[in-house]
Amino acid sequence: MSFAASVITLFPELFPGPLGASVIGRGLETGAWTLQTHFLRDFATDRHRTVDDTPAGGGAGMVLKPDILAAAIDHAAPEGDPRPKILMSPRGTPLTQARVRELAAGLGAVIVCGRFEGVDQRVIEARGLEEISIGDYVLAGGEVAAMVLLEAVVRLLPGVLGARESHEDESFEHGLLEYPQYTRPQVFEGREIPAVLISGDHGKVERWRREEAEALTRARRPELWERYRGRED
Repeated sequence: MSFAASVITLFPELFPGPLGASVIGRGLETGAWTLQTHFLRDFATDRHRTVDDTPAGGGAGMVLKPDILAAAIDHAAPEGDPRPKILMSPRGTPLTQARVRELAAGLGAVIVCGRFEGVDQRVIEARGLEEISIGDYVLAGGEVAAMVLLEAVVRLLPGVLGARESHEDESFEHGLLEYPQYTRPQVFEGREIPAVLISGDHGKVERWRREEAEALTRARRPELWERYRGRED
């Protein structure tokens, strides 16, 4: 059974967008995963197709209405649908490679793309939405964030990326950033490929890669380094 993604959005025309290109798009064409969009305004009940209202207590902006969003979620994921329901939100839990792997091992996901000032808290609680963030910044809406999550997940699905080794040594897979990569020509603008990589000694190559990965992680992501050291102890 393929990974089934359902996206609830005010802008269904944005999809598949980048998800329709390269290996991710080929996976969509071959059925390794499926993508269904649900236009939130289709679930509005008034002639103006209203999906938002002013914030309770005052303040700027608008908030997505709980009844309209709940109807969309219930349509996308009827009772008994085992897929996790995710809300892309800057206040959510940061997306990690570990969570990506968990999602890739499942049946799919229902993803809500927020807009305006956010989503009524009651529908988040009533429908058990898992809030996920792709970084400490704010976007105009959740569509691009949903694409980031889906690309990270879909590339791990069987048959999408190709050889398993293609992603086993990537950043975050083992708690470290990825080591530097090189290819021909051997000399580029006076810079040579490190001699160890063309030595033919696979043991030395592996040690060099591990040392470089550790050094990069220690310098650029000290919080990852501390977590990795704790796991290794």
